[in-house]
Amino acid sequence: MTSAPMGRNRRTFNINLIPCPHTGCNRYFKNRSGLTQHRHALHDFSFELPANAHQRPAESDSNNGEQLLPNIDFRAADHHEDTMDYDYGNDAIDDNMAPGYILTNFWAGRICDAASNFVPADTTPPPLTSQQPGDWTPYQFLYKKVQMSAGDIDKLMHLWGLGLARHGDAPPFADHRDLYSTIDETPIGDVAWQSFSMKYGADADPASDLIPWMDTTYTTWFRDPHTIIHNMLGNPDFKNEMDYAPYREWKGQGESATRQWRNVMSGDWAWDQADEIAKDPATHGSTFVPVILGSDKTTVSVAMGQNDYYPLYASIGNVHNNICHAHRNAVAVIGFLAIPKISTPHFRKFKKQLFHSLLLRILSSLKPAMSVPEVVQFGDRHFRRVVYGLGPYIADYPEQLVLGCVVQNWCAKCFTYPDNLDSVVDILCDKVDSGVLWEEWGVISDVVPFTNDFPRADIHQLLAPDILHQVIKGAFKDHLMAWVKKYLEKEHRKTRVKVILDDIDHRIAAAPPFAGLHQFPQGCGFSQWTGNDSKALMKVYLPAIEGHVPQDIIRCFRAFLEFCYIDTLLQLSDYTGIQFDGFSLPRQHTLCHYSMLIRLFGAPNRICSSIMESKHIKAVKEPWRHSGKFNALGQMLLTNQHLNKLAASRLDFTARRMLDDSFVLDHLAYLGTSSTFYNKFPSPSCISQITQFIVFKERYHACNICALADELHVPDLPRLVRLFLFDQLLADDVHTSDNVPLSACPRFEGCIKIFNLAAASFYAPSDPSGVGGMWHEHIRAAPSWHRGPACNDTVLVNTASEDGINGMDVSRVLCFFSFQHSRETFPCTLVHWFKLIANEPNPDTGMWMVKPSFHADLSRELSIIHVDTIIRACHLLPIFDSDFAPDNLTLHNVLDIWPSFYVNRFVDHHAFEIAY
Repeated sequence: MTSAPMGRNRRTFNINLIPCPHTGCNRYFKNRSGLTQHRHALHDFSFELPANAHQRPAESDSNNGEQLLPNIDFRAADHHEDTMDYDYGNDAIDDNMAPGYILTNFWAGRICDAASNFVPADTTPPPLTSQQPGDWTPYQFLYKKVQMSAGDIDKLMHLWGLGLARHGDAPPFADHRDLYSTIDETPIGDVAWQSFSMKYGADADPASDLIPWMDTTYTTWFRDPHTIIHNMLGNPDFKNEMDYAPYREWKGQGESATRQWRNVMSGDWAWDQADEIAKDPATHGSTFVPVILGSDKTTVSVAMGQNDYYPLYASIGNVHNNICHAHRNAVAVIGFLAIPKISTPHFRKFKKQLFHSLLLRILSSLKPAMSVPEVVQFGDRHFRRVVYGLGPYIADYPEQLVLGCVVQNWCAKCFTYPDNLDSVVDILCDKVDSGVLWEEWGVISDVVPFTNDFPRADIHQLLAPDILHQVIKGAFKDHLMAWVKKYLEKEHRKTRVKVILDDIDHRIAAAPPFAGLHQFPQGCGFSQWTGNDSKALMKVYLPAIEGHVPQDIIRCFRAFLEFCYIDTLLQLSDYTGIQFDGFSLPRQHTLCHYSMLIRLFGAPNRICSSIMESKHIKAVKEPWRHSGKFNALGQMLLTNQHLNKLAASRLDFTARRMLDDSFVLDHLAYLGTSSTFYNKFPSPSCISQITQFIVFKERYHACNICALADELHVPDLPRLVRLFLFDQLLADDVHTSDNVPLSACPRFEGCIKIFNLAAASFYAPSDPSGVGGMWHEHIRAAPSWHRGPACNDTVLVNTASEDGINGMDVSRVLCFFSFQHSRETFPCTLVHWFKLIANEPNPDTGMWMVKPSFHADLSRELSIIHVDTIIRACHLLPIFDSDFAPDNLTLHNVLDIWPSFYVNRFVDHHAFEIAY
């Protein structure tokens, strides 16, 4: 027998697993602490502001701002990465419409039976067949979650088998071959890969040097998109996140009501398509299913021979936007297109036509159901007649040129009549010489678009807006940032330019930390950019260049950032004027069409190439890394097929209750453990009302106010507590803590609890959010963050001040703590106030300016406030003007030593909306 190392207490294995009691959640935990943190992070949301939560002393109770006040709680929170999201609209409606009115296309999306006969809307769907529960966990865990290699699976099964052999039992799989064969034999979600080949069809001159590429055969692998879309429509995970009919949504009422565009089915294009379908009695009442396509070439390795792959993705426009961003199998890879390598003038035309021919061949199985409806069972188990239609196509500018048969540097969507471009192109191709079309109209007449073979499809209309390449990378990184560098190079010598660029990098690196915001410790001087890098840099770049470039450039950057955050089509139209004289910027020119495209297809984040970029990781890059690298495509196809089977199997197992608690309870019963252990937790309805503190590593050791005052070096803390208690318990319209003597304030000498982290929940539908548009973010007040320096975030506090930012003031959180007085618990925080430098935002940057507030004796203006007066966290950026950042300035000390700051309105959409 071996003994454990001295001084180490080994943890013992615990067979008891505690399930999450929330309906539909399959998480298990080894202790109550893990369950509590998970419960508060994912399921526990309460948003009522207590009526007795007072504002900052000596202020009125009215609030000029109209923002929704959140509930602040010291608890764990899910971390959501901030990404670009858009929500536009400005169409007025009739006065008699109710607030939040949604008008549904009532003649579409009717339910029917399996024989295609319409049935009443309240008809009960057919039930699922039940299956016996079993241990299906290793089936999913080893291959998909851990992505364990074949050798490691064999080793694990061997060790597992040694432990079970003494009990006469065996592991779930004999070895990796047994696991792989089990997945291969799974019929659920099985869509086999197929291939076809194409080559140049015309006769070639035997003496021509073009024969090599004319004789080459180009092979494409694909999966039947018809079956893939059937699986998406039948996915029970989407049943509550799917639109079965087009709709139109308004916010407000009367003349102030505005049209809102969110999901694809809220756009005018889906509505018009449903109207067209309803004209035919044979298709009347059918559910319109837009087939969204996207293609994007990606490189998995440059060092190993420029391994390029050309995946083709498909989705459906019925699922909501948040489903596509959550990686819940609403986007599937349906093909790997052939990539010809040669580049000659004749070959380039052939390559473009080859691209369209490949798409036409892959999508051919969908064409019959575009005119004649077919019956499909959806995730809610109801049957519906379905009519397919080609929807928005997601592509970067070079691919848009190929799709639209347009010459380089021309717009793929317009040159004369953007509302009827396809017909204009057809007329030109019939009447005008191909050379004139190329030179004067930018049209490639020799290429036939694949959409010509499908009903109700216009490729020039279907080209989707691409936020990633047109706005984030195209306008910001490739144009505006390059513009700054070129201006500096024109105005200064090389050595001076390097000094200025280094200072800009230093300013960016010194930006204070903010939950969800990427940090740039080396500034922006990195070569490999991602979309997330560009989106994060946009939020901190404007103050970093101030003082080094003219005001006109600063205002140009401000106008661009406001364009990214605006929320109405009226404003959008005002910001999309394009200057053509002197330069051609086709990606930026596309912004002119955003107003029209949003009306057609809804919020552009749903049809952005960033969704494909993230899908590349699971569909292309990870399968390639796990392949043998030699002829890797076949192995990548098999991996994608396995992953789809596992995803479909898990959904089916969950729907049939094959992954419920029965397996765990059976083992506990066998071991003699009481199953009542699983029933000691409140139901979800009770959990949603629980509010309590959760401690995450206390670094302060004080247990009373005097000890905390010593640790924080705030000797005035006991007096501040007494003033806080007076405002909470005794204040009225006449008497506040500002006009009463200290002797009239209640005393407190009891115990306190200290916390280093709080979570704010508030309504922010324009940002990536959780259920019902709620957003959850951390607010930190820790003496050491990740074993480094202290981290004290800044917040917006509801003070109802007429001199503040829409009734809010900025403060910095120094400590979260709570105590009990008169049998009542007071969660509160010690804050250092900031005050406005001017009564209006800076005219160049458009951001409010603040500075730390001090008393006449240069001591900090501190207060204790109730946590429920905190609106949310805010982000401050230092105001540098023409001063160079000192060498000792870092992101950890910038809030302590810098004298003035901008309140960053561009940190996210919610901050942009509520404070300006």
